[in-house]
Amino acid sequence: MMLRLSTKGQYGVRAMYEIAKGYPETPVTIKEISEKQEVSVAYLEQILNKLRKANLIKSIKGPGGGYLLNKSPDQVSIAAILNELEGPVAITSCLNPEEGCVRVDSCVTHLLWKALGEKVEAFLSTITLKTLISGDLYKIKEIS
Repeated sequence: MMLRLSTKGQYGVRAMYEIAKGYPETPVTIKEISEKQEVSVAYLEQILNKLRKANLIKSIKGPGGGYLLNKSPDQVSIAAILNELEGPVAITSCLNPEEGCVRVDSCVTHLLWKALGEKVEAFLSTITLKTLISGDLYKIKEIS
């Protein structure tokens, strides 16, 4: 496969899907997410902590507590989740701001990879948690 998300990104989207199903007032526990998505609680804690710090979710303490979205599912894009967990889309290492490209001025493919990354980012920005919850995969196919 050419493009590959890390497990952090994949599990983060799956966890946010579970949390979104509880919106607006039913907190979802980490144990529920772990069981439904078959991801370890320890790994989910790291992911959810990052998403909480990014203000995408909030945690409710005590009995009946768990995680809730900070916004409605139609306002949380897959791009927003992945940007927090994976950083910006960089199709190749030369587009990664931390690595940079020494041949940027003479590289024939730099603009190609940059444009592809922008298309991926734009596509992921149009898909929200509501799209996933509704199971409206036709919408996803229409966009692509």
